[in-house]
Amino acid sequence: MESELKDLDSKPAKIQQPDPTHDDTSSKDDRPLLKPDSSSTAAANIHELEKKFAAYVRNDVYGTMGRGELPLKEKIMLGISLVTLLPLRIVFGMSLVVVYYMICRICTMFSAPNQEEEEEGYAHLGGWRRAVIVRSGRFLSRSLLFVVGFYWITETHKDSANTKENSKTEGTHQLEEQEKPGAIVSNHVSYLDILYHMSSSFPSFVAKRSVAKIPLVGLISKCLGCVYVQRESKSSDFKGVAGVVTDRVREAHRNGSAPMMLLFPEGTTTNGDYLLSFKTGAFLAGAPVVPVILRYPYQRFSPAWDSITGVRHVVFLLCQFVNHMEVMHLPTYYPSQQEKDDPKLYANNVRRLMATEGNLIMSDIGLAEKRIYHAALNAAIDPGS
Repeated sequence: MESELKDLDSKPAKIQQPDPTHDDTSSKDDRPLLKPDSSSTAAANIHELEKKFAAYVRNDVYGTMGRGELPLKEKIMLGISLVTLLPLRIVFGMSLVVVYYMICRICTMFSAPNQEEEEEGYAHLGGWRRAVIVRSGRFLSRSLLFVVGFYWITETHKDSANTKENSKTEGTHQLEEQEKPGAIVSNHVSYLDILYHMSSSFPSFVAKRSVAKIPLVGLISKCLGCVYVQRESKSSDFKGVAGVVTDRVREAHRNGSAPMMLLFPEGTTTNGDYLLSFKTGAFLAGAPVVPVILRYPYQRFSPAWDSITGVRHVVFLLCQFVNHMEVMHLPTYYPSQQEKDDPKLYANNVRRLMATEGNLIMSDIGLAEKRIYHAALNAAIDPGS
């Protein structure tokens, strides 16, 4: 990827500059933000928080945590949607989920799920069962996005000319072109990301262990072949999960019939304008990856699930008459030998490519900072809670 990296050097990605009034290495600076003295300091505290945690700031009409004061026009439109669009979309959406659940139930009858470590799924199914699960899953996922208001999705596929102009010999390049990628790596903006990828390529992905026990959704996630993790666990299970993910990426790379893994290397969602540091899980196998960039343009309500509660976000999203999504598919990224030997370098180079091509700002904050931000917002907005 030498020429590609040279192109990136001439077109540097934007990097969020640290706030000089804060020392991010000091945990003490976070403490006053969690305990505002009075309501008069709340606005100032929120302003300081937004500068420090810009990747999670909502900039739509609905304001911080979706609790902003709405203009009269927005209140009227929201009221109309609450009694018309919301119930209709809930009914149609749940109907689609139930239909797909029944399809999955029929296709998995008399079949035992895979019981390997960190896995309990039906991705191993073949023949007509797998074909029905995948085709109906892709169609119904796109149908569900349509019901939610994503009537059209703008998709662009970047030309692979830059990849072809690298220093590899023609024979080596032709061999790489025949290799199947092992994973899709995507920026993470909303739970809607998963629906899009299901409709596009129907990959497996990493999910919280609790997802497997959710009615209806649990069986669907097993048919996707999810790898389940316990996010709050501090045990050595994380190494087991990393090993399972790496094995699955390698299997997808080597086996044309195996589903690819969908991985969000950031580890959490942002407001869509930023790209957080990448974890190395998707890159440990050294297999080629497909970078995908998602954006959700908006005028009133942002579909980004950043600093707003799940229920509030779903209600407001379903009340929007139209929602928009833009998707950019980058060429398959084939790692050099140096990148294969150094997963961190591989992850950083893919991240820099995605930030440059997607015009995203790189930020080094992560999930821990997001939790601090959420706690501080709750304390600033509801001092008595």
